[in-house]
Amino acid sequence: MDQKTENQWPLQFEVIEEIKQVGRWSAPSWHIGDIHLYEKKTQAAQSNGILFERDLEIFLDERTDYRFNLSSQDPKLFFAFENDNDVLTPVMITASQSLIGQYMDGDYVVLSIGMPLPVQAWLEAFIGKNGELIEVRRKKRKGAGRASEQLPK
Repeated sequence: MDQKTENQWPLQFEVIEEIKQVGRWSAPSWHIGDIHLYEKKTQAAQSNGILFERDLEIFLDERTDYRFNLSSQDPKLFFAFENDNDVLTPVMITASQSLIGQYMDGDYVVLSIGMPLPVQAWLEAFIGKNGELIEVRRKKRKGAGRASEQLPK
């Protein structure tokens, strides 16, 4: 998809690799460099890293997560990559901390950056149009749980 829509935004972003020295060992470390929000562009001149293209897609059932992220002091965009012999392949971009948490438990490289203001406004508009998602917890059957157990006399 090359056009921004109500629930998808094509992004182009740069991933920069650095070699970190830890004691006598060295290991690669990555971070997100430049990010382009409006249209997919050709290879940027003087790029320090690898340029990737991926769509940021947002979903109705994640509105609570988006609200939580937007309400934080420093809202973030999260990026998940497969790491095959120190070659990164982007898997997803999200604004949901709980969704990216699932990738942190696996063999993925997870990076984040501060969420650009236009993306924050886009998410706010999405939530405003579709309403806040209120998670309703159902009551368990009466008498269920440890609190209702009778104590021995």
